Amino acid sequence: MWQGKAKAVIQAAAFIGIFIVLLIAVSYMVRTNGDVKDRFSGFYAEKDDTLDIVMVGSSPVFPYYVAPKLWGETGIAMYPLSSNMQRPVAMKYLVQEAEKSQSPALYIFEMRMFTIEDAGLSENMAYTRGVTDNMRYSPLRCKTIQAMVPADNEEGRISFYLDIMKYHTNWKMLALASEWKNIAYHNPHPLKGYTFKDEVGPQPMPDCGNAEGVKEIPAEQEAYLRDLLDFLKEGQRDALFIVSPYGESLKEQQMFNYMEEITASYGYPFLNMNDYYEEIGIIFEEDFADYGSHTNAVGAEKCTDFLKEYLLTHYDFKDKRGDKAYASWDESYALWQEEIGPARETIQDRIAKEEYAVIAEKE
Repeated sequence: MWQGKAKAVIQAAAFIGIFIVLLIAVSYMVRTNGDVKDRFSGFYAEKDDTLDIVMVGSSPVFPYYVAPKLWGETGIAMYPLSSNMQRPVAMKYLVQEAEKSQSPALYIFEMRMFTIEDAGLSENMAYTRGVTDNMRYSPLRCKTIQAMVPADNEEGRISFYLDIMKYHTNWKMLALASEWKNIAYHNPHPLKGYTFKDEVGPQPMPDCGNAEGVKEIPAEQEAYLRDLLDFLKEGQRDALFIVSPYGESLKEQQMFNYMEEITASYGYPFLNMNDYYEEIGIIFEEDFADYGSHTNAVGAEKCTDFLKEYLLTHYDFKDKRGDKAYASWDESYALWQEEIGPARETIQDRIAKEEYAVIAEKE
């Protein structure tokens, strides 16, 4: 009798195990497709312990810094682990997620989002899901959800833990060949997380770069920043905090000055590129895709060049070009070289014709 019971238990356990594996695979596939999903899935596809730098932050990360270009010119492998309107509370958890497979020598954090009150960001849970719904299932993902989603959230945490509850109507995704590559959330990104933009949205250059004075950032964001710094310091992780050039206000510039004081007190550098418009060569009337918020492909080249020189001056990275383990990076560089020429031409044509980007109005 006991042998029959044991067999039944084993069969039940096997069934449950198979069901869970299939549920996870389907969950990954039906998650809404797009740049963020491609970027995270691409990160998981990178070979273990091959990344020199992991960039963490919001949308200024992936259109500003061209990882294939940086690789092709320096042999430094840098990958952006970023999402749209990424809430700063997520940063510490994304570092831990990265370290499941990578041991980067440097983390770079983009700091623009620290100027915004978290309450305003958490009201739109899409900014949270951009992180949690693009992480692989794991106990750390659960911790991230607990840190980012209030227990009394109207959607309930359960739909974050089991995001298939939100995306269960996306069955059409199963018919896409591209999504079958996400069955294990492990799909190489052709441009190593970089996103091309060839639109043009001009605006006058801000005149508050290098402005003095400080203004406190929202209290909850300062708490997240100090918690992140404590975490980095405790783990002896090297980090660089940056602000990408954009149409900032005087208030924001002074907030960045305040952040710099905090990071400096922990011994970490802070690079506000809004203090270096001339050195970067950024032209606000030509190099932005959406009126001073994000660079187009030409602006991205300039920002990548500036960051490249900073990295080469202040850090000692080994040039890994020629290493067979990085063959995919050579392919990404070749692909970027193919695509940058037409992008430059499109941008110049739009400038000449004054065909500027149309930004959809929010209802």
